[in-house]
Amino acid sequence: MGLGRRYHNGMSLVVFESLKPIHCAACRRGPLRHLVRESGVPRCLDCADLGHLVYLPRGDAALTRRAREGSSLHAVVVRRHRGRRRYERQGLLVEDAALARAERACLADADARARRRERDRVRRAAEDVRFTAAFAAEIRRLFPGCPADRARAIAAHASLRGSGRVGRTAAGRALDEQAVSVAVRAAVRHTDTEYDALLMAGVPRFAARARLAARIDAILDGWRTGDVS
Repeated sequence: MGLGRRYHNGMSLVVFESLKPIHCAACRRGPLRHLVRESGVPRCLDCADLGHLVYLPRGDAALTRRAREGSSLHAVVVRRHRGRRRYERQGLLVEDAALARAERACLADADARARRRERDRVRRAAEDVRFTAAFAAEIRRLFPGCPADRARAIAAHASLRGSGRVGRTAAGRALDEQAVSVAVRAAVRHTDTEYDALLMAGVPRFAARARLAARIDAILDGWRTGDVS
């Protein structure tokens, strides 16, 4: 009994994917895409009693595992890689009913994962709303003169999930005073001064910050004391 009929890893028969125009030695059908070799003689799948199986290409590990486990007869499809001089797995031949059951199970899993992702999205959104509100409240505590709508806007910007901004750092998540102050200072710099215009004009970042530092400090001092006149 040749390689094409012996068990692969003690579980599956091996079927070859042919790269040459080979015909079945028994029925002369061909050229064959998939064939079995018995004592070195090529046989088509029908003559090898595997013709009722369907081909499942590799690529979906969960689908492959379920189809293999649910099929009472299955075969590993291999193809010889000339450069590497070895046979490489291409997929499986499994029973049609087993593949259909496996596909339904994978679709059910996909639906379950989609529902879980939606629940996680809703949960994260609620967490973000609570955190942004807490961040805005901390801004108002540190800077009582900061308008409430401005505090909410700064908090929303600084705490945007996935942004990498100061509100998403460990210090920001802990509502550390320095982290909150950094977020407020950055907002004032970009919104209440010509900092962005200076950058666009080619002024180096540190030079632009130094030029505007006194004005930013004055705004922040007014917000701290509540004197915004």
